[in-house]
Amino acid sequence: KMAAGSGWSAVCEKFRAARTLSAVESLKDPETEPYRSKYSARALLQEVKQLLSAAEEGGEARVLAVRRAVLEYELGVNHTDTEELSAGEEHLQRCTQLLEPHRLSPDCVSLYIQAQNNLGILWSRRDEIETAQTYLESAEALYNQYMKEDGNPPLDPSEHFMAEEEKLTDQERSKRFEKAYTHTLYYLAQVYQHLDMIEKAAQYCHTTLKRQLEYCGYYPVEWARNAATLSQYYLSKECFMEARHCLAAASVIFSQAGQVPPAEDNETEQDQHDLPERKAEIARCWIKYCLNLLQSARKLLEDNIGELDPDRQLELKAQRKKEEDEKEKGRKKAVLFGTSDICDSVLAMEEKVSSVYPLDFQEAREIFLVGQNYVQEAKEFFQVDGYVTDHIEIVQDHSALFKVLAFFEEDYERRCKMHKRRIDMLEPIYADLNPQYYLLICRQLQCELADTYYEMMDLKVAIGNRLEKLDSHTVKKINSLAQFAIKYYELFLDSLRNPDKVFPEKLEEDVLRPAMVAKFHIARLYGKLITSDSKKQLENMQTSLEYYTFLVEYCEKYPDAVPAIETELELSKEMVSLLPASMERLRAKLSPCV
Repeated sequence: KMAAGSGWSAVCEKFRAARTLSAVESLKDPETEPYRSKYSARALLQEVKQLLSAAEEGGEARVLAVRRAVLEYELGVNHTDTEELSAGEEHLQRCTQLLEPHRLSPDCVSLYIQAQNNLGILWSRRDEIETAQTYLESAEALYNQYMKEDGNPPLDPSEHFMAEEEKLTDQERSKRFEKAYTHTLYYLAQVYQHLDMIEKAAQYCHTTLKRQLEYCGYYPVEWARNAATLSQYYLSKECFMEARHCLAAASVIFSQAGQVPPAEDNETEQDQHDLPERKAEIARCWIKYCLNLLQSARKLLEDNIGELDPDRQLELKAQRKKEEDEKEKGRKKAVLFGTSDICDSVLAMEEKVSSVYPLDFQEAREIFLVGQNYVQEAKEFFQVDGYVTDHIEIVQDHSALFKVLAFFEEDYERRCKMHKRRIDMLEPIYADLNPQYYLLICRQLQCELADTYYEMMDLKVAIGNRLEKLDSHTVKKINSLAQFAIKYYELFLDSLRNPDKVFPEKLEEDVLRPAMVAKFHIARLYGKLITSDSKKQLENMQTSLEYYTFLVEYCEKYPDAVPAIETELELSKEMVSLLPASMERLRAKLSPCV
């Protein structure tokens, strides 16, 4: 038998050399010959294959078949790595054919699953996602069946070319087998993502992350990035506890980068270089978390005119008290990541911010402040120079945090100050933007600035209504806020005009609602301007009427626009029928009776 002699150890030596070339040496290949080591490894694998064939006379058929399968597997991966997909597929298919009858036995199951994983990868690289799915799902099923029927740590494929004394411990075997299965789940998560099976993708992503921590097989930076991405899925489902858990885990694991020696083969230099950006990305996910939690709470608490409903608030507080105790316990178990020491750090991180809906100003403010801290952290990296769009998005989120916090504030004066903070952060950014290059962002900022001034004007009117008599200071303030709101709405509407300054006959769908709301608000604003000059007042009413009329006539001409602006349209129709009479009365006052 060949296995006895020095011949066999030479074969094993060649096999090991091929694997080292492929895994280690290839990382140092020059860019001009990126596959140099892969090709040398391939030549060695072919030699091992020849030596095996020569030995077929005396060897035991089963042992030889498995060894040949290992070589077919290595050759398959090798060809896939060098972009030769058809050859790669052939080798991997040969591997699975050789193993088919023994696929559930401890010496074959791990190799079989890894071959199917690689066929899955190969087909997804060809964009044949459904074919990839069948290979990966069958690998998953095989793992589950093996664990149910046998469950002993199976051999690692490399052991088929090892002397007895080099064989792995059960612990190491188990670790490698579980890692292969984690890869199956990781690729399945991506396949489901591609097939738009979002729920399933999230579930598999979660399991993958959990297993990577359990078996210490992960790159901190990549793991944290995936966990932060998963948090955004949970946010979209309003699962705030799960979202917070993913983000807390992302922050904790990310902090290992650069400190802990990487668990996997070396983390690339590239990663170290990217750390500040990755950290800022996680901060942005935290901002979204705080913002979404506050906005969802607002949805629960607001009445039909967008104000906080105190009865609803009391009801929700009572309900929360009742649920609080039962819920946390049940859900916690399902999602927890990691071993105890990681768990403790994650829990500490989670305790810094709530995951239940804030129901009053105090609770909202705490979440707001956490979000605001992450805004500062994200802005440190995403600065205006070099990251214009990212920077502006972060400032817009900051403004949105103030906007939603204002909803919880009962005092109108203080609410006004919060909106003023939004103006102060958005105006300088808008002033510096070139609309030629950043038309879309300019429009967003014009609308947001206009809406904010409009909101402040409404608040000042409400404050004025509580006074015995309007003082000149309040009048000035109301008029000035209204003028600024009009200015920004007009700027937005002007941006829709063509190069000849003509307003479009029919509005594009994406700007239809904002344009109509702008026209409607301008109409209202002209109605709110306060003047003691009746002639001026008539002019304002006339302008107001023209804007309301625009809305009504546009909707008569394009009835499909109606659903987008139903409320505004109803009110505009009302004003179009009421205003002319008011104007008549004012005119009568102006021209003395003859």
